[in-house]
Amino acid sequence: MQDKWAEISVNLKKMLKSGLFKVWIAPLHATVDTFGLRLVAPNAYVASRLESMMLTTLQEAAAPVLGLEPAQVKVHIEAADQDAQVSTAVEHKSAGQKPEVELAPSEASSEPVTVAASSVLQQASLPLPAAAVYRSSQNWRFSFADFVVGPTNNMAVAAAQDVSRKYGCVRTLFVNSASGLGKTHLAQAVGRAINEEGGNARVGYLTAEEFASRFVTALRAQDIEGFKARFRELDVLLMEDVHFFQGKEKMQDMALAVVKNLQAKGGRAIFTSSFSPRELQKVDSQLVSHFCSGILTDMGRPTKDMRCDILGQKARSFQVLLPDSVCELLASRLSGDVRQMESCLNSLIFKARLLNCGLNLDLAMEVLSQYADVACGPDFSTILRLVCESYGLNERQLASKSRRKECVTGRNTAFYLARKHTEMTLEEIGEKFNRRHSTVIKGITSLERELSKESTEGRRIARAVTLIERNAGLGARV
Repeated sequence: MQDKWAEISVNLKKMLKSGLFKVWIAPLHATVDTFGLRLVAPNAYVASRLESMMLTTLQEAAAPVLGLEPAQVKVHIEAADQDAQVSTAVEHKSAGQKPEVELAPSEASSEPVTVAASSVLQQASLPLPAAAVYRSSQNWRFSFADFVVGPTNNMAVAAAQDVSRKYGCVRTLFVNSASGLGKTHLAQAVGRAINEEGGNARVGYLTAEEFASRFVTALRAQDIEGFKARFRELDVLLMEDVHFFQGKEKMQDMALAVVKNLQAKGGRAIFTSSFSPRELQKVDSQLVSHFCSGILTDMGRPTKDMRCDILGQKARSFQVLLPDSVCELLASRLSGDVRQMESCLNSLIFKARLLNCGLNLDLAMEVLSQYADVACGPDFSTILRLVCESYGLNERQLASKSRRKECVTGRNTAFYLARKHTEMTLEEIGEKFNRRHSTVIKGITSLERELSKESTEGRRIARAVTLIERNAGLGARV
């Protein structure tokens, strides 16, 4: 039965970020029987979190392994912890107070165990199982030294370097670009430069999604003041992918409070996004205003000369010799993002080592043939990611049976762009969403009908499609 839990764990690792898996799933004990999956949490707070926020994910991960649809998942509390909870409940009961919270039954009893609400609040007041906001100098992956500067990104780099100086002119910077063009590299380079400069500046680095996750955790633990305090202590805030806040009003209110406090005391901030501020949908105007209170800049695709420099630098980091002729070929054929170039170079180096030969033009041509589709247009995963970002959804919502307007429009947009920009058949597109090919046809037709209208909805969808295509690199190429 442990083998089944191992299989379920593998599925969960694919569905959750590594940090979430380590914090919430790894400490669990599990048993699998004919009735389903039984999980034992270390305390009431973790059990409550799993049941309220992750139950659906646990069921989806267990279903294919257990052969049950939906899979039965029960969350229990570790025996020692539960005994302590029961003891607390008895004390409260003897004082004439009524237990208010019901927990899952223990293994030894079929009856539910009740504990006082104050006992659960006591659990909730424990330190939150979240990583620290601060980062020390050894935790940064990138630096300015290994960032290739050129005409498409020189303003963004200059502004970022100014932010990294304690007495620089730029206090707030907003950087937008398509995926894979260096936003994360730039943000981490700033963090590293500040840490290496000394002065004990407190630097916070996280994505908008991580910010939202920490906020929800604090909300459930009734630790909002602690959450605010942790961010109030920061001198520098580096926040990535702020377009994640689209349509999330409570998250925006909290982000606005954090940013206003930081800027009021003269702190520094960098925000990155796949969209420019004016392209952000359903984001509070005050928050956008604070994003825009400093320097706004974007980063375009690297020129051919920049691509040669990037490839040469990557080759040096891999400690291999990249002949000029091979570098020239790769730079001329790979006009996508930096991740594409790095992937191709990795594949080339791996193949050369496998064949025990040097990097040469013939080998490069063989490897490049695998990247023809990437160079011509986006792959399906890129389209899916950009659609999710544009409509404020996740992949699970797109594939769900939900008839919410945003879900339906997002699905239809994914159908339309996949059909337009990939070689996938209607059947293959439908399989990605557990839909028939007739549903794909209907969705594409519906979207095209809306695009042809001069209605508010039609114009909104047209803007979303244009932005997605631009961020997928379907505009003019360098």
